[in-house]
Amino acid sequence: MVYEDERVTYAAFRRAALHVAQALVRDGIRPGDRVALAMRNLPEWPVAFYGALLAGAIVTPLNAWWTGAELEYGLNDSGSRVAIVDAERLDRLAAHLPNCPALERVYVSRAGSPDGNARVMPLKSITGPFASWATLPELPPPDVAIAPEDDATIFYTSGTTGKPKGALGTHRNATTVAVASLFSPLRNLLRRGEPIPAPDPAAPQRAALLSIPFFHVTGCMAVLNSALATGGKIVLMRRWDALRALELIERERCTTAGGVPTIAWQLLEHPERGRFDLSSLESISYGGAPASPELVRRIAEIIPHSAPGIGWGMTETSATFTSHSAEEYVLRPDSSGPALPIGEMKIVDGRGQALPAGETGELVVRGANVVRGYWNKPEATAQTFGDGWLRTGDIGRLDEEGYLYIVDRMKDMLIRGGENIYCIEVESTLYEHPAVMDAALVASRTRRWARSRVPWSA
Repeated sequence: MVYEDERVTYAAFRRAALHVAQALVRDGIRPGDRVALAMRNLPEWPVAFYGALLAGAIVTPLNAWWTGAELEYGLNDSGSRVAIVDAERLDRLAAHLPNCPALERVYVSRAGSPDGNARVMPLKSITGPFASWATLPELPPPDVAIAPEDDATIFYTSGTTGKPKGALGTHRNATTVAVASLFSPLRNLLRRGEPIPAPDPAAPQRAALLSIPFFHVTGCMAVLNSALATGGKIVLMRRWDALRALELIERERCTTAGGVPTIAWQLLEHPERGRFDLSSLESISYGGAPASPELVRRIAEIIPHSAPGIGWGMTETSATFTSHSAEEYVLRPDSSGPALPIGEMKIVDGRGQALPAGETGELVVRGANVVRGYWNKPEATAQTFGDGWLRTGDIGRLDEEGYLYIVDRMKDMLIRGGENIYCIEVESTLYEHPAVMDAALVASRTRRWARSRVPWSA
């Protein structure tokens, strides 16, 4: 892992993570206890994440952009006994710690010895300073039994309706994504009639530029877990900056970059892009937001040696559920691709009845990477997961080959005079204009057209 001028080897990461695991067990953490994690993308983040998992805890990554009150909510809702944070998050939390009675210990990375609160300790009291990780004594993993169906993570949803809900995921959910995400590039090789290459330990290390937070399932499940499973390198950024990203792609010979469509657009459109060597880039992939077919064409035009890629997923699917890349994506630039081989999709009408290919309705999914439900919210769990299928709230359609086309979010769709207007269709048209980099459609209610508004389910 690379962060600014710091480099962390796999050996140093392993030693530090095992020291965290053993310290948490000494703190009294037992299987099923929650350990919260709130910090920016730092090398300490994966050390804390995997260390807590090895202790048998349910790791609860909290949004590092949250305010102190929001962090307090996450700590109390999850009932976390230990929190591992950075100095910035501690500053936000300090006044709220008295309101978190279940919280017994707070470890702080990259900070001195905190004063005034016996619960707060520097993380380096466990791991030593960052530079010494490689020389830490080897420790064994804790003697903790961990099964595939054991609860492993609570990732909070964006909270577009009410307070955020904690999606409770298992070890199987997380590891499934790391393995199954290899499906799309292998499918492309088979489609081309090319053999699947044998692993080559002497090949150059693959490197991913990570421009999205670890506390999102994409950063954690799709990037971090996948890199660990395949021996890849992750290049971190303190904050997103397109010029800095171009510098890091060149310096670290990154093979993949992206995150969300806006990031891909900024890399392509940056006025200084031409002075950087981007020849190492094999793919520019994104998800998390609608992407215009124009973006696919621009990637092929500007960086033709880099394959475009997109996927659809959500917090409740532990990140990637469909995957789409290279020639297949170019041929279907408005699709999110087929489901991973461990998942199923169908489109249903307002009564939950399956619709045929080409018809538009709500997307529902099920599979090995779909979480078991929401933490301590049985009613929301029953509503969203009640019949064995996850109701996604996305409007879409499937073609004859099972490729998914997302049309809109049910809550975002506009209705004018009783006719459905899908924001993505209008925005994609705007993207085709060469002067437009980003676009968003926003509704304006009028009395004239609101009278004939009807609910989508009708």
